[in-house]
Order: sequence, then C-alpha cells, then structure tokens
Amino acid sequence: MKKSVFKILAKLNKALLPSYTKRRLDLSKASKVQLAIIGWKAYITLNALD
Repeated sequence: MKKSVFKILAKLNKALLPSYTKRRLDLSKASKVQLAIIGWKAYITLNALD
C-alpha cells in the first residue's frame, strides 16, 4: 500500500513539478524553494523504487 502511494506521488511530481535537470540548473545557484523541490522529488522517487 505504501509503495503504491509513492508511485502515484512520483507520477504527480513528474507531471506537475518542474524538471531542473532539463533546465541545467546549477545547484550552487539554486534558491531554497528549488532545493526543497529537488529534495522532495528525490525522497518520493527513492521510496517509490524500494
């Protein structure tokens, strides 16, 4: 059940949140909000894959 929730969240992240790798964002110049989005996407992706 938990894994399926994270898979749904991962699909929503992909559809709704911006992709900073396609924009070639430099992490040293990223704002706090951008870093929070990157962290959120990483957390959801890691839990969806486990």
